[in-house]
Amino acid sequence: MKLYTPLALIATMSFLNAYESAFPKTSPETIEVKTIPASKVIISKAEGDYFERSNNLFSPLFQYIQSNDIAMTTPVEAEINPGAMYFYIGCEAALRDLKSTETVTVKELPERLVVSIGIKGNYSESNFESAKAQLLKWLEQQTDYAATGPARAIYWNGPFTPGFLKNSEVHIPIEKVS
Repeated sequence: MKLYTPLALIATMSFLNAYESAFPKTSPETIEVKTIPASKVIISKAEGDYFERSNNLFSPLFQYIQSNDIAMTTPVEAEINPGAMYFYIGCEAALRDLKSTETVTVKELPERLVVSIGIKGNYSESNFESAKAQLLKWLEQQTDYAATGPARAIYWNGPFTPGFLKNSEVHIPIEKVS
């Protein structure tokens, strides 16, 4: 029985690595400036805080990709307050004429510059807030960059990945200043 647990973890991790990625991950405990490419996304929004509503946000997106035969991609992006969840659309499906519904909006996002910090561990509000604080402190020390919007959470692993194996990031959109 003990052999099955490690095998299940390896199979889950291998399967998740097979997803198309919208952009490269930031390594845990690393702060970097990176460009997020222009992308097509689907968005589910809710009243209230993301950490209170994330389950309600996931279901409409999952139903949309199922009904439109869209492959899962990574990462999942989240606005915190008010709560919103973004699924990136992979290259093949991005070429199709996807329509918004009552619960899901299809949107083209422009290329964005962000400062990112990688996180290892559970997808929790406390981990998000701690990482956001580190980014804000980093930004205070910069003369070349200024924040242009609120922090967002970026989640790389599925719900069945054990917390200690999960990878996430916090992004703050920025612009170069002279």
